[in-house]
Amino acid sequence: MSDSSFKRGRRFAYIGLDRLFHEHARLSVLSCLLAHRKGLPFGTIKDLCALTDGNLSRHLEVLESAGLIRIIKGVEANRPLTLCRITAVGRQRFLAYLAVLEQVLRDAEQASERDERLPGAGGVELAD
Repeated sequence: MSDSSFKRGRRFAYIGLDRLFHEHARLSVLSCLLAHRKGLPFGTIKDLCALTDGNLSRHLEVLESAGLIRIIKGVEANRPLTLCRITAVGRQRFLAYLAVLEQVLRDAEQASERDERLPGAGGVELAD
């Protein structure tokens, strides 16, 4: 089997759907940070992503340990401040992940536009 037929045969495998990104809270956090390159305070991310303190903290730990974000702790106006930024690696990996999601959407749209029969279904059309 040639390399191109191997890839074609696995067209809908979507290997690039990394579980690290695929969890909805992390998807929200990374999308938020991608839109704000200079970073955002913890409280702002929490509000924008509708997460609790504990839930956001846990997801930030996972993302930081994977090298996708950087957490900077400091003080502003005598108050603690936690700022989160997406790293260059995080940005690159997340954009690659989004490209795979875009392919999923294109494939789903193309399939819905065609009246396809399922392979191996013996020519039988499936009811809606």
